[in-house]
Amino acid sequence: REWNRDPTVRKRHFDAALASVEPSAMREYVAESPTTDFSDVGGLDEAKQTLRESVEWPLTYDRLFEETNTDPPSGVLLYGPPGTGKTLLARALAGETDVNFVRVDGPEIIDRYVGESEKAIREVFERARQSAPSIVFFDELDAIAASRGDGHEVTERVVSQLLTELDGMRENPNLVVLAATNRKDRIDPALLRPGRLDTHVFVGEPDPNAREKILEVHTQGKPLADDVDIVELAAELEGYTGADLEALVRDASMRAIREVAAESDPETANERADEVRIERRHFEAARESTDGL
Repeated sequence: REWNRDPTVRKRHFDAALASVEPSAMREYVAESPTTDFSDVGGLDEAKQTLRESVEWPLTYDRLFEETNTDPPSGVLLYGPPGTGKTLLARALAGETDVNFVRVDGPEIIDRYVGESEKAIREVFERARQSAPSIVFFDELDAIAASRGDGHEVTERVVSQLLTELDGMRENPNLVVLAATNRKDRIDPALLRPGRLDTHVFVGEPDPNAREKILEVHTQGKPLADDVDIVELAAELEGYTGADLEALVRDASMRAIREVAAESDPETANERADEVRIERRHFEAARESTDGL
């Protein structure tokens, strides 16, 4: 029979299969609808307002933008030290504006999609366009967008693809790009020009007032003892980021749980659950353990 005379599997067969089968890893880049909103983010009031004006206002006040012939920002870069809440802000913005959210991990694009990074970028934007209105969020942007000439050939191709996608944003007013980085100085300058990631929002370490708000968010609903003064505690925790404060509250909570669990069997411990209080000493012990690292 003619049809099985040469059963050899050739490159063209693989090419055809590659074109028709979606990589399973790419299925991770699906749009989600975060339930987090700005009430879950302590402090960062200036950053929140800038994000509202950049993303929410063009949708809410579309006539004002139209009548003043004002183009809304096409992209926003969140930058600042690690652990200050950049990723949380991005998710909260999507929840606040009730739009879909597509998150992309910068290092993963390079590491997982060897030789396919540019294709992955195109796929991400295509998914976002299909689920518009949506926000595409690139976390750790510096991992894939280092200045051309300073980085790897793959990085240069990824930057070129990002520029192409960002330049096409004007045709998609319901698509917004957010990115976060700890190293703004490493980002290719072409990505930061007007019409691309042109709004830059610094997310720094929280001041005492912001630390207080962050602690209020993370201690909400917790059985704090009377000797825990959030204002006083916030004033003492200079240098702590939002992530540090979240970890501190979790550690203090675990210490309170651990004490009850150590004194009783599980049944008795659970019966005494309403007696548990997270005390000042639990926070102090948690702080000592983290300060010693």
